[in-house]
Amino acid sequence: MNSDLSLGLAGNEPDERRQRWGNNQIKRLPGRPALRIALDQFKSLIVVLLLIATGLAYWMDGILEAMMILVVVLLNAAIGFFTEWKAQRTLISLQEQDIRLCRVIRDGREQRISTVDLVPGDLITLNAGDRMPADGRIVVSHGLQVDESALTGESVSVEKVSSSLMEPDPALGDRVNMGFMETLVISGHGRMLVTATGSRTELGKIGRLIDETSKRISPLDRRLQRLGAALAGIVAVLCVVMVVAGTLRAMPFIQMLQIALSLAIAAVPEGLLAVSTMTLAIGMQRMARKGALIRNLAAVETLGSATVICTDKTGTLTRNEMTVEMLVVGNRSLSVTGSGYKVEGGFSGPEGALDVRADELVINLLRVGALCNDAKVTHAADQDVVLGDPTEAALIVAAEKAGIDPVALKARYPRVAEVPFSTETKWMMTEHCPADLPPVECAKGAPLRILELSEYETWHEGSRLLTAERRQWWQDANARLAGKALRVLGFSYREKTTLDRRDEAAGHWVFAGLVGMIDPLRDEACSAIALCREAGIATVMITGDQVATARVIASRLGIDRSADGSSLETVHAQVLMQSDPECFKRLLSQTAVFARAEPGHKLQIVRAFQQLGHVVAMTGDGVNDAPALRQADIGIAMGLNGTDVARQSADMVITDDNFATIVQAVEQGRMLYANIIHFVHYLLSCNLAELLTVFLAIMFGWPLPLTALQILWLNMITDIFPALALALEPSAPGVMQRRPRAPDSALLTPQLMLLIAWQGLLLALATLVAFYVGLRWYPEEVERAVTMAFMTLAFVQIFHAFNARSMRSSALTRRLFTNKWLWGATAACVVLQLMTVHVPYLRLVLGTTALEVLDWSVILGCALAPVVVVELTKLIQAWMGGQAGTVPS
Repeated sequence: MNSDLSLGLAGNEPDERRQRWGNNQIKRLPGRPALRIALDQFKSLIVVLLLIATGLAYWMDGILEAMMILVVVLLNAAIGFFTEWKAQRTLISLQEQDIRLCRVIRDGREQRISTVDLVPGDLITLNAGDRMPADGRIVVSHGLQVDESALTGESVSVEKVSSSLMEPDPALGDRVNMGFMETLVISGHGRMLVTATGSRTELGKIGRLIDETSKRISPLDRRLQRLGAALAGIVAVLCVVMVVAGTLRAMPFIQMLQIALSLAIAAVPEGLLAVSTMTLAIGMQRMARKGALIRNLAAVETLGSATVICTDKTGTLTRNEMTVEMLVVGNRSLSVTGSGYKVEGGFSGPEGALDVRADELVINLLRVGALCNDAKVTHAADQDVVLGDPTEAALIVAAEKAGIDPVALKARYPRVAEVPFSTETKWMMTEHCPADLPPVECAKGAPLRILELSEYETWHEGSRLLTAERRQWWQDANARLAGKALRVLGFSYREKTTLDRRDEAAGHWVFAGLVGMIDPLRDEACSAIALCREAGIATVMITGDQVATARVIASRLGIDRSADGSSLETVHAQVLMQSDPECFKRLLSQTAVFARAEPGHKLQIVRAFQQLGHVVAMTGDGVNDAPALRQADIGIAMGLNGTDVARQSADMVITDDNFATIVQAVEQGRMLYANIIHFVHYLLSCNLAELLTVFLAIMFGWPLPLTALQILWLNMITDIFPALALALEPSAPGVMQRRPRAPDSALLTPQLMLLIAWQGLLLALATLVAFYVGLRWYPEEVERAVTMAFMTLAFVQIFHAFNARSMRSSALTRRLFTNKWLWGATAACVVLQLMTVHVPYLRLVLGTTALEVLDWSVILGCALAPVVVVELTKLIQAWMGGQAGTVPS
């Protein structure tokens, strides 16, 4: 760096370096502007088909038809735009970093400058409460403790040292002689030599990863694109057929265009886009009520398609609140109940719950932990505020559970001296001088080092000599706690008149006991993971923890078992990345936990799962999760404790930071997709009926049974309301017991296409029968026959909505009345359809005429006939093969 470690940079050197390296700012991460969100609403091939139909109608002077189709397109775009715009996050943390000041040494003088003006080679001073303004090499450390959870995802603070590391390429969390931008100094002070600024910092690298990572098209969008392509092919084929047929019959060109327009309008389900968009918007609102905020519509359904959930551990599966779980005093092990920083819970031993307020050994241990402590915990009605190291905060809360008031304790035992924690000593010492008692010294740190320091141990009658046998007992106790993935600290104290810094081990140090703590699992995490397994969704934990710790936590969560009960591996992420591609893929299928993972590892793991054909959901809350969140098919960020960068990169934000909310959202997504299949089945069979009605009438040499405006009325009025009601269908039983659908599966399966084909033909034949009767009864009144066909097709479609609720189950079951929206839609459509023959203006526009009672008998008979046929078919299927239940359509 060519910088003096005492005087810092000199003269014009900072300006010259700034010209070379630029300002200490990270490239801004752009959000989706309003125009982009609006234009994205017109990317669908179905929208293109509708716009082509609009142009064709306008060219043929069908201005009203063109306006109606255009209204549908614009309505769909408006719904999509406003729903996504409302969910769009307007704050991007990388873009809105505060312009802060930092202390830098230049020309031998300490001065305060803007963090933007820092350059590589600057020498900065660090104190408790500072956020590191750049990346750098620690050159001086006096008990420097740093919270790097936002960057690494781990809640335990890291002690920073100035010595060199022996490992050639340590993981990010192991670079204890380096400081990183935006990490927080918890305690101590020191100096750091800036080595990287702006986009060259670790935070900046993550920003570049986010910027370079593009979102994949959602499964639903891919399926709708394929459907649009199929519809475009159908329209093209029909138009060719009509041109050939018209040429053979020497039909006028204008008439052929009119027929082609009618067929095009009939083939394209105008209501499909609007219903799809509104369905996703409704699903978005439902998920929001359950605590899951969706940033874009397609993500609502994508979550229901997920086959793998890659989850961060800290703050996602755990509470990100260190909690004391075990105490070892004398010859006893005690459990501590409660979770997090709330003063809730107590103590228990083998004999049950204990009141430890009169237990001198326990109180003595917790007093030492509260005195040798720099943290402060403030309890409010709605929030517990922690200032300082999470580990020390856990000790404060444990003391409070035992009835100790840490504030009063520290007031009675004022601190007069201290020796900060360091990697060399692995302990921290404090000296306290109460007014009415002898001075006391307290120590906490690595259990084995504290044991080495101690000559005595607390015992029931006060203290006793710490024998070799007892030292071994304590070492075994330490190993047992560590084997449970607990972070273990040892505690000791002595009474002394002065603190001898040259020989801290001198005197009679009394070993007070061990404390084991952990970042506790969320209460709902285990059951949520079990539900994911039952639903056929693999849960993969990606963490920065050591392999041994990660393995124990995975076992507690149940992640280390597959759906068939076989064991899954826990591997070091670095080992995985060094594997050849074939070995990489094999390991992915056998691994449940990736330990010591860095941001780049998470991104590679998500991409690898996607290359294997999985739909990947990624959860996280830290800056380190952001690239993987953006790459995943659906990124899920935590709303309470998540960083702004993570929320900006995600598709969904969990407002309560509850992993179980994800499972509820998965269920909602699956239910939503099933309902999409319901209304696709309904809309396409109805549109096929319209298409076949027109096409077969032309083939029979009959007049056109429907006008273009009548088809538009059916598609936009009597189709949309029942389809929307089907989108609100209650969840079918067992939706979370089914395997996820294949990511590349089509929206229209062969079974569903066959169903749509024969039911669409059935509806068309019923309509043509009514049309034929009208032509025979009123040979001079074609308008009345057309009206009969129009009304028959409208009512047959309305009744068909009840058939579409299930591909196999009868509509006439106890579930008949469970969807109140469908009954409301049916009533509304009947009223609107009757208005077309009773309201003069609508009769004029749609070309209808008044009908007699006999006409209505034919219409209703033909409209109800398909319902009877479909019900008989379902009964025959049930009798022949046994009813398989409601298909997840």
